Parts: sequence; C-alpha cells; structure tokens
Amino acid sequence: MMNHPIPTGWERCEQSLQKCFTFESFMHAMAFVNAVAELAEQQNHHPDITINYRTVSLHITTHDAGMLTDKDYRLAEAISLLLTD
Repeated sequence: MMNHPIPTGWERCEQSLQKCFTFESFMHAMAFVNAVAELAEQQNHHPDITINYRTVSLHITTHDAGMLTDKDYRLAEAISLLLTD
C-alpha cells in the first residue's frame, strides 16, 4: 500500500476508512446510498453500508487484501465528491 492522505472527514480505523453522513431526510439518505452504489459498481469496489434513518455509515476496506489499498482511498475520494455539488 502506498502512503495516502486520509480524505477530508474520513477516519482510519484499523484497516478501514470510515465516515458517517447525516441527511435532512430518510429519502435524501437513500438517494446518497444509491449514488454510492453506482460509484461502487463503477469502481468494482463495494463499501459496507449501514443506514439508520437519516444517518449513513460507510466502512471501506479491501477485504481480499486484509488491508487498505489504493482502491479504498479512490472510492472514499469519489464518495466525498458526491456531496460537493
């Protein structure tokens, strides 16, 4: 693994990148999850997603490598860009 900066707002916890997002409504949270799903499919790299009403928690790791890889940082950056529009 290369030494990557942790994307803004994300935390490194052991071998994953994690972030919680809170939205104004359940439907906004679900729209975000659907957008994340599209990105994940495009990158063929899928986060663990937990939805609690208006809060979405994401955990990204490369399961088959057992550690963080470039894929994790790229996906976290792409997810962060979803909310900058």
